[in-house]
Amino acid sequence: MSITLTDQDKLTLRVAAWGAVSLMSAAGAAGSAHRAGTEGSIALTSATGLVGHVLSKAPKGVKYGKTVAELADQVLPALTASMSLLGEQDPAEADNFRRTVLVAVEAAGRGQKGEPSPTMAEMARKIGAALDAASATPAEGSGTLAGQDRPELRKVLQEFVDAGFAGIQLRLRDERGEWVGSAGVRELGQDAAPPTNGSFRIGSATKTFVATLVLQLVAEGKVGLDDPAADHLPEFGLDRRITVRMLLQHTSGVFNFTGEYYEDGTIAPGIPWAGQEWVDNRFKTYAPEELVRFALAKPARFEPGTDWSYANTNYVLARLLIEKVTGRSFAEELQRLILGPLGMSDTMAPGTSTEIPEPHAHSYYRYEEDGQDRTVDVTRQNPSWISAGGDLISTTQDLATFFSALNGGKLLPAPLLAEMRDPHPKIGYGLGVFAQDLGQDSGTVYHHNGGIAGYGTLMYSTPDGGTTLTASVNYVDDAAMSLAGEFQTVLVKLIDQVFAGEQAGR
Repeated sequence: MSITLTDQDKLTLRVAAWGAVSLMSAAGAAGSAHRAGTEGSIALTSATGLVGHVLSKAPKGVKYGKTVAELADQVLPALTASMSLLGEQDPAEADNFRRTVLVAVEAAGRGQKGEPSPTMAEMARKIGAALDAASATPAEGSGTLAGQDRPELRKVLQEFVDAGFAGIQLRLRDERGEWVGSAGVRELGQDAAPPTNGSFRIGSATKTFVATLVLQLVAEGKVGLDDPAADHLPEFGLDRRITVRMLLQHTSGVFNFTGEYYEDGTIAPGIPWAGQEWVDNRFKTYAPEELVRFALAKPARFEPGTDWSYANTNYVLARLLIEKVTGRSFAEELQRLILGPLGMSDTMAPGTSTEIPEPHAHSYYRYEEDGQDRTVDVTRQNPSWISAGGDLISTTQDLATFFSALNGGKLLPAPLLAEMRDPHPKIGYGLGVFAQDLGQDSGTVYHHNGGIAGYGTLMYSTPDGGTTLTASVNYVDDAAMSLAGEFQTVLVKLIDQVFAGEQAGR
């Protein structure tokens, strides 16, 4: 054997591989579940090398869930863990394990009479996505992985710090492999660099998750993109011209509960989310329905479908729609459709919780009181004030896993992914993603960045999901958003470095 596995390691591999076959059997129960399981099992026991040695025996004493969903909750994370375990010690064995599981899954699908059912096909896709989700993480602040050194990326990281940001953590996956690094500090007054895969609040990048969930429910037939939103949320008295699509594309015209900024320079204030008033009340709880009713009590910005304007209200409505049509919470649907299948164990919908998992960099807010600047650590806060407009917590690794899978076609059927990417002509916004044209020689990238009280998020991908860039900056925020200009300047350099040069080289 090229590596040494503990008994627990072997159990993890067996649960993952044999569980994948069990999933296919359960998903195809309307046909011959026994035959599907038999065909898949033969493939597993025929595996070679270290993988074959381990998988020659099925796991004992493992109690699988009674339903397909419960079984998936146990098996899909084990698949990701298995790939990480093998990949860190012997990439060749990781590849062997992946091929073995996929062959077994395909064999189980052939065990049905005729073509596999749509349910089995969907389960096979989720199993493949879980196998693709794992990657090794280097030591914090190292700035390398698999022997890579990317001085051009180190330089850009330092430029973020020189521009005034406290710290940055960045992850790039491209044809050269994976590179991660960090620069600056995780906490003011300390020397430690930000963790390279630490937790952070992702702000409006949350919207891509919400839009993906809605589109997955469209794929399941639970909702239509052009349904009147009022049909699913009658309690709010929404204009019946507002469709589900308009919510996701910000063309509904509903008032933004965090405030409207009009072209003539006037401002219509929303709930407190900046300044000392927000700092003093950052642990206050808002119900999603409260945010929606606040917004709907204000005049609409325009007639539904006639213009485009970014409004967090749209995505709180989308969250409530998800809960209404499924009968489950937003967090439960997030786990069922995205986090579980992709093995994303470090992403969460915090609800009203003020905590953020360790390790993490710190975020800050500065305001003026009695003529003096005060800087407050706002890492802990109650994110219910933004709800599904931007409340998720994640890591660079989980975001890369999600955005690569999304753009690689592993979360949505091709027609719905195309709908998601179809940009509004005014701003280039599709359904929860921006499309950015980098020029004739560089093609298009898709992205959705985010910002929330001292945290900034970057999430970019090429159309095939083959290259992803995910990052988080932590900094001292203020009502004037005084670092916004510097952020855009350095961001342009980073995107050009990663995507423009790379695609032009292709």
